[in-house]
Amino acid sequence: MDKIQKWLQTTAYKDFTLSIASADASFRKYYRLTKSEQSFILMDSSLEMKSLKPFLDITQRLLTQGIKAPHIYLQDLERGYLILEDFGDTNLLDILNKSNFGEFYTKAMSEIITMQKTDSSALALYDADFLHFEMDLMKEWYLQKNLSLTLNDAEKKLLETTLKSISKVVLSQPQGIFVHRDFHSRNIMITANNDLGVIDYQDAICGSLTYDLVSLLKDCYISFERADIEKLALSFRDNKQITVSDSEFLKWFDFTGLQRHIKVLGVFSRLSIRDKKDGYLQDIPLVLSYTIETASRYEETRKLAEFLKRVTL
Repeated sequence: MDKIQKWLQTTAYKDFTLSIASADASFRKYYRLTKSEQSFILMDSSLEMKSLKPFLDITQRLLTQGIKAPHIYLQDLERGYLILEDFGDTNLLDILNKSNFGEFYTKAMSEIITMQKTDSSALALYDADFLHFEMDLMKEWYLQKNLSLTLNDAEKKLLETTLKSISKVVLSQPQGIFVHRDFHSRNIMITANNDLGVIDYQDAICGSLTYDLVSLLKDCYISFERADIEKLALSFRDNKQITVSDSEFLKWFDFTGLQRHIKVLGVFSRLSIRDKKDGYLQDIPLVLSYTIETASRYEETRKLAEFLKRVTL
């Protein structure tokens, strides 16, 4: 914090009190600057400089579309510091429960519909190669490194065939849509005015219709009854005026969820093994449960569910 304190002395925020706010899964750190009734967030990206320009770019795109992303008051790209609007300490996960999730998810789905109108030009594509790059993280970091498995040829072939089936369905739905890519309860802030503030969007990409929807409704940190989640997903379809059957839309939704959760099994394992962030290990059982439950529903993925049951349960 000494470097930050020294830098602050050169800014209009030199008389503000600096305290730790939070960290995230990356190497970014967040501090709160306070003085009287004023409060701001200082984002320290000095160890992850490459994320700064995308953050600035996506922030402007979202604000232009009317999404409540944090305003940027000061930036120092050489040092990796930004001073941002403070949305407070309460995220959606803090208040979400069985009695209110329908209301908050409906409100968040409206935000997704607005967010999907955001300019996605020049953003990286969520194409087949990228979908598979992400899903391959499960094999390396979850199966081989976390569970210490040595896969035989039949198991490798099973993974290859199943993951191709998954990406085929993901890519069969409407594409070319702005995707936040991590739109879940920890990245949705409840502001002082009870608005939904959106954060952690610097990895936004151009991809599939249901990606942010499944990130929200099949959250890696909290879950609700499948029947309720299906109703919400179909209400999203109706509000988007997508003309497709219930079964087809839910298959898009489920297979996009499989792609995401297979990736997350690898990501959470990597965060523990490589980055020494063991807290994410406690979230693996829910992600695994989503993966097995969903894969069990479809012929193309049933054998994957059986394999995961055998090696994990």
